[in-house]
Amino acid sequence: MTRFIHDQFSKDYLEELLKPFGQVQAPSRVAAEVREIDVLFTPIPTKTANLATLGILGKMATISAIFEPFRNSASIDEISDCISKLSEVKSAMQREAKRNKTKIIDLKIPQLWIVTPTASKSIISGFGGQIKLEWDKGVYFLPKHFRTAIVVIHQLPCTQETLWLRILGRGRVQQRAIDELTKLPANHPFQRVTLELLYSLQQNLSINQNIEVDDRELVMRLAPLYQQDRERARQEGLQQGEQKLILRQLNRRLGSLDPSLIVQIQRLSIAQLETLGEALLDFTTVADLEVWLSQQQEITNE
Repeated sequence: MTRFIHDQFSKDYLEELLKPFGQVQAPSRVAAEVREIDVLFTPIPTKTANLATLGILGKMATISAIFEPFRNSASIDEISDCISKLSEVKSAMQREAKRNKTKIIDLKIPQLWIVTPTASKSIISGFGGQIKLEWDKGVYFLPKHFRTAIVVIHQLPCTQETLWLRILGRGRVQQRAIDELTKLPANHPFQRVTLELLYSLQQNLSINQNIEVDDRELVMRLAPLYQQDRERARQEGLQQGEQKLILRQLNRRLGSLDPSLIVQIQRLSIAQLETLGEALLDFTTVADLEVWLSQQQEITNE
C-alpha cells in the first residue's frame, strides 16, 4: 500500500517541478494493453533556460523525457520494462510519422530516466551503464541507442544541484535533502510546493498502521515541520489582520500615511502592533506616530 502512496507522491512532485517549463503527462498510457509511463515531459523551448533552478533534474528536462521513479531499488525486470515502454513510445511515434509522411526528429524521441534509490554494480554493468564526464556521479548512461540512463539517488553527491532528486531518496538521504529544503529562502520558487507535497505524503503515510521503518522516520521528521509551518501561517494571518486594523484606525485619526511609515508599521511584531493599537488613541498628529515608531526602534536596538 505505501509503495503506491510514494508512487503518487513522486508523480505529483515531478509534475509540480516541471510543469512551469513544458507539458507534463503523469501518467501517460502506451500500448494496447494499457501500460502507464509515470511522467512524460515535453519542454517548452523558450523556458528551458530557467530549468537550471532544478539542478541536474532540470538538465534532464531540457529535452523530451520519460521519468520512471522507484521507491524501492529497481529490479532487472523493472528496468527492462521501462526500456520496453520507451520502445513502444518510439514505435508509436514512427507509426504517426509514417501516416503523416514525415520524418521523426531525433530530439523528439524521449530520453528515459530511471530513478532508483540504489542499484548494484552487477545491475548497472549488466545494462552497460557508464558515467559521463559532464554528469554527476550516480548517473549511468546505457549504450547510445537505448536513450536511457539509470539515476542512482544514493550515489549522487550532496550538492544543491542534486537536491531535487535526493528528495526522492530513502532514509537518511531523503531526510538530509528535506533539511536542505527547509533552509532554502522562503521565496524559492519550489520550496513551498515541495513542502506541501511532503506534508500530504506524511498524512497519507500516517493513516497506515503497518509502515516501514524508513516511512515511520519520515513521518516523524515531517511532523514538527508541518506544525511549525501551520503555526507560522497562523501567526502571519494574525499579524496581517492586526496590521490592517491598525492602519485603518491611523488613517481615520491622522489621514493618509506616508508609505515609509506604512512600511515601518508592517515590520512591527504582533506585540508591538497591540501596543500601538492602545497608543494611537492619544495621537493627534503624524508626528506623534513618528515619535512612537522611533522609540520602538530604539528599544529594538538596545
